[in-house]
Formats: sequence, C-alpha cells, structure tokens
Amino acid sequence: MGNIKTTLRPVAISKVMINFAINEGIDLETCLLGTNISEHNLNDGSALIEVEQEMRLIENIMLALPDISVLGFRIGLCYNIATFGIWGFSLRTCRTLRDALQVALRFLPLSTAYCEISSHEHNGFFSLRMHPQSIPSHLRQFLLERDMAASIVLVKELSLNEIQSVVAEFTETNSDDDNFIEAICSAKPRFNNSYNAITIPSKYIDKPLSTYDANLTHMLADQCSRQLRQRQAGATADCVRQQILGALGLTASLEDVASALSLSSRTLRRKLDQEKTSFRALLEEERKQMAFQLLTSSDMKIDDLAAHLGYTDTRSFTRAFQRWNDISPSEYRKSKV
Repeated sequence: MGNIKTTLRPVAISKVMINFAINEGIDLETCLLGTNISEHNLNDGSALIEVEQEMRLIENIMLALPDISVLGFRIGLCYNIATFGIWGFSLRTCRTLRDALQVALRFLPLSTAYCEISSHEHNGFFSLRMHPQSIPSHLRQFLLERDMAASIVLVKELSLNEIQSVVAEFTETNSDDDNFIEAICSAKPRFNNSYNAITIPSKYIDKPLSTYDANLTHMLADQCSRQLRQRQAGATADCVRQQILGALGLTASLEDVASALSLSSRTLRRKLDQEKTSFRALLEEERKQMAFQLLTSSDMKIDDLAAHLGYTDTRSFTRAFQRWNDISPSEYRKSKV
C-alpha cells in the first residue's frame, strides 16, 4: 500500500467538500483561506494538491460549520464511485465485492482515505476496520467519519444497493447524531467498540458483480498502479506531467515547461534529477501510454497519431514504438482487434 500522507491528491476530491460548504452558505474565499488552492486549480480536472493543502481546507470548513453534527459523515456521503476516476472505475469492473475491496485497499491512496483500513471476516460478517491513530488529533474524528461514510456509499453502490443495512462501529461512547447515522445505515450504530469499522453480512461479499469486465479489470489496475507512482514520484515530476498532458501538450519542449512553471531550464533539470527522472523520460512515458490508448481505442491514422504525440514524422514514432513493444504501431493495432 502506498503512503497516503505523501501522495498528491486530485483537487476534484476536495471540490466535493467545498461544494458542501458553499451549499451551507460558506463562501469560497473562506474555504480556500491559506490553502494556496486557486480557483484555476479547482477548475482544472487534472490538478493535484498536497496533503497539507487538503488538511488546511478541512480545518477551514470545520471552523466555518461548527454546528453541523457528524460533519465528516455528512460530507463523506457526497462522494460516489465516479468522484474517484480510475480508482472508482477499477472497483466497478471487479468480479465480486471482495475483489473490489481488495483492489480498493491496494490502491487506497488514490481515494479520500486518511485512515489506515484493513479487512476482516468473522462469524458470518465482513468488516472494513478504520485506524485513525496516525491522523492529527484535531482532524481525527472528522476524517474517520468521512472515511466511514464514503466506504458505506461505495459498498452500497458496488452492490447496486442490494446491501441496505451496514453497521457503523465506533470506539467512542456516542456520536453527535446517532439517529442520522442509523437512518443512513438502516442499522443502529455501535459504540464503545474495540475498533472503528463498517460491517456487512459475508453473504454479499462473494456475489458476482453485474458490472464485471475481466479485460477492463486488468487494464484499470495497471492504470491505478501508474497513477499511484505518478502521484508519489515527486512534486516537480508531477507538475511536468500536468503541463504536457494539459495546456502545453506532448509537443512541448523542456524550455516550454520550465517557462510555464516559472523556472529556468537548468533549475527544472536539476529538480527532476533530484527526483531520479528527466524531462525526456517523463515525455516518453506519457507518449507511450497515450500511443497504446489511441491505437486501441481510436481509428486515428498513424501519421496523425504521430503528430498528435509530438513526433516530427511517422518514422520517428514508429522507431520509438518498436523500441517499446518490439512491433510496429500497425501490428499492435491489429493484435488488439
């Protein structure tokens, strides 16, 4: 499992919290105070933020909404599978709920979770236990509630709402609003427990999911692995990827990216070298992944595809592709038909 605390997070996940606060009458400026998250970031679907920025955002929302009971739980209910992009879609294509939850835990840093989460099965019940001890104390209850509520939503959604009753278990003596939690879970929450968890009957855990797709399962798992590596690779490398996959495109030069990041070319090279990579390596990696996707999912002509990927001519692209895959782009496309 990747390190959740050092993994960059998509700003889209934080946007869910901001929308909740705005619906409660809190202005955007209050939400973003001291976060260094700009409105431009919020409107950029590919933007990533650091854990410290998300935690400051949470602090702002908690201070602005002190009278809302079980605030973290209510915000957690606003998430759904689509919120999480590739991570969420990868769960939907799994064979069973058990498989989906195993994938979820494997790539947990791609979710909203801050708790350490583990699965347990005993006496006919399956539990996801939440361990919030490593979370700063003033945010612990909020993030525990958010992780539990988001997990409940995902379990119900994956089962196509066949699972109606989920037991929420807490180590604390009571909650700010037991009735609200009971209404959401269709079961009384349990308190003074030895662990925090959500629990469902084991009979649901190995039922086949109607959305299962073996080919997509493997493809999306590979993409989750890649995305996790990218988010943990380092801030500079990630910023470079955002530029070449965003406004500048795959035709961008190192000088173009350095200028967009307000760095000198020399400084950008040095920072990437410190992160054990280079501009050329990052550009080639993204070209490679994009080439595989376009050859598999589009009818784009090879000449046009080469130009789209930033190659000066088709021959250069073909040589690069053969170096990656030992066959030509045309042969690769035919093998996927």
